[in-house]
Amino acid sequence: MDVGTTFAALADDSRRQMLTMLGDGEGATATELARDLPISRQAVSKHLAALRTAGLVSARHQGRETRYTVTPEPLQQAVAWIADTGAAWDQRLARLGGYVRQERSAG
Repeated sequence: MDVGTTFAALADDSRRQMLTMLGDGEGATATELARDLPISRQAVSKHLAALRTAGLVSARHQGRETRYTVTPEPLQQAVAWIADTGAAWDQRLARLGGYVRQERSAG
C-alpha cells in the first residue's frame, strides 16, 4: 500500500479513534464501535470501509456480524517513511548548521 493512502485514512479523527479501539487485538464489530463513538453505526461502517480500503483493518465474518481487526503493516510502513524522512531532514539541517558555523567563523 502507498503511505499516502494510509495518511489520508488517518487524517480523520473518528478513524484514528476506531484504530485505537481496535488495537486491543480482539477486534470489534461496527455496532460495538458505534456504542462508544459519538457517530451513528452507518457512519462507523463508512469509516471502516475507508480503513479497509487503506489496508489498515481486515474484516472477518462471524455468523451474521463482521469483526474488524487492525492490520499493522500499513502503519509500520508509515512509521518507516516518517523515520526516513526525519533522518533526511536531520542530515540537511546538520549540513546547514555546519555551513552557518563556518560562515560565522570566517566572518
